[in-house]
Amino acid sequence: MKWGLFGGTFDPIHIGHLRCAQEVMELFDLNRIIFVPAAKPPHKIDAAVTPFYHREQMIRQAIEDNPAFSFSDVENRRGGTSYSVETVEYLLDKYRLEDLELYFILGQDAFHAIRSWKDWERLLLLCNFAVMTRPGYVSRGLTDILPPEFAAHFTYDEEAQGYRSTTGHCLYFREVTFLDISSSNIRKRAGEGKSIHYLVPEAVRHYIVKNNLYGNR
Repeated sequence: MKWGLFGGTFDPIHIGHLRCAQEVMELFDLNRIIFVPAAKPPHKIDAAVTPFYHREQMIRQAIEDNPAFSFSDVENRRGGTSYSVETVEYLLDKYRLEDLELYFILGQDAFHAIRSWKDWERLLLLCNFAVMTRPGYVSRGLTDILPPEFAAHFTYDEEAQGYRSTTGHCLYFREVTFLDISSSNIRKRAGEGKSIHYLVPEAVRHYIVKNNLYGNR
């Protein structure tokens, strides 16, 4: 099994998330993409985040027409602050007998900030990483992002076109269609009464309106 793990706040999930997930799935021939919303994002402890239930419902409605997309509430069930390293370890342990090959999906900005994540060294060696880059992004290697002593765990693999770690997993940089859409801008537009048509799936837009999640629209 080859699964992609796509985490985030998803407040709300939007077209950009969905398009990137589709492209990553095709790039790596994945069987499934799992959307894992953070229950309590560690980088947004003091920020107002829409209750998990609403974010869950928006994700479920956004992905219901794609059988390769699925949802997990693992970070909500675990409770406490949501740490990616714990989620990856949980999934690898749960499916250890089923030959699971896991790809952790994140954007280039998030990857450049990876050293602020809990146990980031352990996380980077647990599974494959698919770093989504914008058009024109040029990778200068890992030493510009990671400490040299840790970057030494990786060697560029020409055949895989990625950086293979001492644990056998690969770290890939792959260009995806860049849709300049952000959840924060969607919330702002909705709160100002502006249209969010075509930024989110129509089912998600209806859910936002019905539940008055971000103010007037």
